[in-house]
Amino acid sequence: MNIYVGNLSYSVTSDDLRKAFEQFGEVSTANVVTDKFTGQSKGFGFVEMTNKAQGEAAIKGLDGADLKGRNVRVNEARPRTEGASNGPRRGGPGGGKNRF
Repeated sequence: MNIYVGNLSYSVTSDDLRKAFEQFGEVSTANVVTDKFTGQSKGFGFVEMTNKAQGEAAIKGLDGADLKGRNVRVNEARPRTEGASNGPRRGGPGGGKNRF
C-alpha cells in the first residue's frame, strides 16, 4: 500500500518516516521528497507498506499526529492523473512561442 505523508517538518528524514510507520508493520520504502537542486525537503513524502491492513492502521494512527513539531497529514496515495507532470516540460522561456 502506497501512503502519502504531507505537512512534514523540513527536518524529517526518510529514516524518521520509516521509524514512525514501522510501529504499524513492515515498511518496504520510505522517502521524503526533496528538491533535486538544493536537496531541501519539499515537506511531503511517501511510504510503501507491504500489508494493506497495516497500511490502513498506520493511516488511522498517524494522520494528525505530531512528527518533529508538525501535525502530519497521512492518507492513501492516489496515482498521478493524466496530464500530470510525468514527462519533460515544454515551453521554456517565452512560453513556448517562437519569436523571430
